[in-house]
Amino acid sequence: MPLTNTGRDAICKALINDTPTFFNNANAYIGVGDSTTVFDVTQTDLQAVTNKTRKAMEATYPQRVGNQITFKGSFGTTDANYTWNEWGIFNASTGGEMLCRLVENKGSKNGGTWVITATITINIA
Repeated sequence: MPLTNTGRDAICKALINDTPTFFNNANAYIGVGDSTTVFDVTQTDLQAVTNKTRKAMEATYPQRVGNQITFKGSFGTTDANYTWNEWGIFNASTGGEMLCRLVENKGSKNGGTWVITATITINIA
């Protein structure tokens, strides 16, 4: 999943404790939207104009195992009922920093509960 410039900067702030807003259970959100706009590292939010929704992490997420961090959020029957073409990870319910964004069609949600899980692997190049 491509990292944004704001995501990169958030990681740098966390490394030196430069007043970061952590992507922990209290602050992390997964957002979905209907835009197909191509990813760009300078983006700071999902690109959908109106059809975008952020949901808080489930109770025990995010989780870290070694160099992998897993985020998980649930969208209930009345949440985000539109085509999911993009999604990202944030550290606030609105605004905040977007860690990463991916453009991919996940289908059209129309009721029901959908769960989205994202695992980010941190590697040394």
